Amino acid sequence: MSASTPFQQRVAAAVADKRVVRAVHLATLKKVEAREAGMDQLRDFEQIRSLAAQVKQHTLDYLPRYLEQFVEQIEGRGGAVHFAPDAEAARRIICDIATSRGLKRVVKSKSMTSEEIHLNQALEAVGLRPVETDLGEFIVQIDHDTPSHIVTPIIHKDRRQIALAMQRELGCEYTEDPTELTMIARRHLREIFRNCDLGISGVNFGVAETGTLCICTNEGNGRLTVSRPRVHVALMGIEKVIPRMRDLPVFLKLLARSSTGQPLTVYTTLISGPKRLQDADGPEELHVVLMDAGRSDIWAGEFREVLRCIRCGACLNACPVYRNIGGHAYGSVYPGPIGALLTPLLHPAGGHEELPRASSLCGACGVACPVKIDIPDLLVRLRAQTHRSHPLAKRVAMRMWLWAMKSPLVFRLGQRLLRGLLKDGGDGWATDGPGPLRAWTQPRDLPIPPKRSFRAIWQAELSNEDKRG
Repeated sequence: MSASTPFQQRVAAAVADKRVVRAVHLATLKKVEAREAGMDQLRDFEQIRSLAAQVKQHTLDYLPRYLEQFVEQIEGRGGAVHFAPDAEAARRIICDIATSRGLKRVVKSKSMTSEEIHLNQALEAVGLRPVETDLGEFIVQIDHDTPSHIVTPIIHKDRRQIALAMQRELGCEYTEDPTELTMIARRHLREIFRNCDLGISGVNFGVAETGTLCICTNEGNGRLTVSRPRVHVALMGIEKVIPRMRDLPVFLKLLARSSTGQPLTVYTTLISGPKRLQDADGPEELHVVLMDAGRSDIWAGEFREVLRCIRCGACLNACPVYRNIGGHAYGSVYPGPIGALLTPLLHPAGGHEELPRASSLCGACGVACPVKIDIPDLLVRLRAQTHRSHPLAKRVAMRMWLWAMKSPLVFRLGQRLLRGLLKDGGDGWATDGPGPLRAWTQPRDLPIPPKRSFRAIWQAELSNEDKRG
């Protein structure tokens, strides 16, 4: 298959890296098994999914009202809210907060939204040194890499790569023992936490009723990022709001189970304003940056449903395409099926037209989604919008295919022709073919057509019955 586009080049490189493919396969299959076991523990799992989908869709349908309520509640509790219409504004707001207060030492909890706007590079440009404190994100940062999974940033790395990165960047002794590597990172990050003055996090859910920020993490770094620095900035997409506190448990039951199979994340942190006089810890200043960055355009269009996403990563784990190419091949912060939707929708002029077609449409992502986003249907609709970006030869070929499917005579002739074009690799599967068929058969398992078609066998059976009659 010729790798003529950047996406095809990334895919070719990913498929050729057997180590990464093996690592991603193993990790995602384990996550799928863990998810199934976790969901089995829930009574009326499908009803909970339906309720979560209804709550999120209701919130999106009345989003301006709930955002207004959310802002009022935060400001009423002493927090500050900043509106960022785009990524550039979000970066500028956060950098201005840091520089105007003389803040220098920045710790970050895991945040896909901050990855989306390339916040670290912006902070470094104004003289700050942000440190990722989630273990996976920390390893990605010191290895000068990018995450390849929404929940598991280093799903593509093995122990040796992690050990080499830590030895090179931290000056520690080489070890591949996971516990020792974790303790090395912990000792390093603890010292940074002792001296930090700005904490930055994402937000899993924002409760409009109370102005509460919910941050779900599996490591103590998330809570330290919120409570240790004197200034905290929470970067939040406008779609993360939910109506009431009573709605929050619905999503907490689904988020961790969908991600890792856990009943809950280890830490579920709720923040309602800055530190009060009676509080033992917490930030003296709380800033919430509500970011649009293309979300309003999605909200106003036919793909509003995609904004239900709670970033659990379940669709990535279930997707056979993601398992075989990993996250980096997508060329985006958001990989997998949800990324194939979000990326071209958030960046319509970004050259991501191929992503909606990076799917087998098997439906596994839709089954796995805890908020019932119909990802396969949305992918088909987005493909239809971008069909003009297909090469002319492909569009002509698809029209010919449609014509052949509508004509019984042409279909039968095509069947006979296909038998002569495909080459048997010796095990009954096609391994090569002329022209476009070569690109089709290389990444796919295509069986060699039988010598006698079903139609021929059926007609012979009918003929024999007539003779016996």
